[in-house]
Amino acid sequence: MRPTERRARRSSTEDTSHWISFSDLMSALLLIFLLAVVLLVVSLTNKQQELVAEQEQARADAAAFAAQKESLTSQIATLRDREEVRSQIVEEIRDDLRDRGIEVEVSEDSSVLHIPTSALGFASGSYDISSAHQHVALTIGEVVSAAVRADDRYKALDTVFVEGHTDSEKYEGLEGTGNWGLSTFRAISLWRLWDADLPSAQQLDTLARADGEPIFSVSGYADSRPVEDKQATDEQRAANRRIDLRFTVKGPTADELATIVEESDADLTADAADEGTR
Repeated sequence: MRPTERRARRSSTEDTSHWISFSDLMSALLLIFLLAVVLLVVSLTNKQQELVAEQEQARADAAAFAAQKESLTSQIATLRDREEVRSQIVEEIRDDLRDRGIEVEVSEDSSVLHIPTSALGFASGSYDISSAHQHVALTIGEVVSAAVRADDRYKALDTVFVEGHTDSEKYEGLEGTGNWGLSTFRAISLWRLWDADLPSAQQLDTLARADGEPIFSVSGYADSRPVEDKQATDEQRAANRRIDLRFTVKGPTADELATIVEESDADLTADAADEGTR
């Protein structure tokens, strides 16, 4: 073979080798590109699935919150109705007794009826209701019974506490129970009088809650809840010798539940704002 032919063949072989190397390089780059595309597609797919899952969770959370809010709103409405019924009962008792010449006081929230010693005649250190005051005490019982029974309004109540109270004078009787025993026995005296002398149709111990527990309960608070902080005179001390009828409704107050709803709204708004910044 002539030298010229050998050089031509070698040059052709080298050119073919160069093209093969370039082709391999392009194939490798294409493979890398395809792999990158595949990884990008997988990544986007995973991201989309995560986003869908987050959206589904957000919808589920929103639905749960809406259900909770609806439940709380319903509870608030129920409590407001019960509190309104309680106010009606207490204020009607006060007005009815006033029409009968018996003066009692009502607390600012219309939940407590204060029966003063002038109506029951409790002397200092005594828990007896004198015969001169028994008619007034029975009239109070009749009016209370009529008010809570009207339209079955007692069903809106949880408990009515018959609470006894004393003045600040130290009492040594009732086997050392002191003012605590004295206050409790004052409440017991009123309850026993009602139990013994109210007609059967007006008996208060027959009223029960939905769970079967009695609505009326008796308790004593000694001198721990004075209506007159200063007790320097007989008149000031006498103001604390009293019976309170405390009417309660079941559950937290409507204002407390309203606060819960407002806080939940604020939390949901904050969560939505956080989601928007992601």
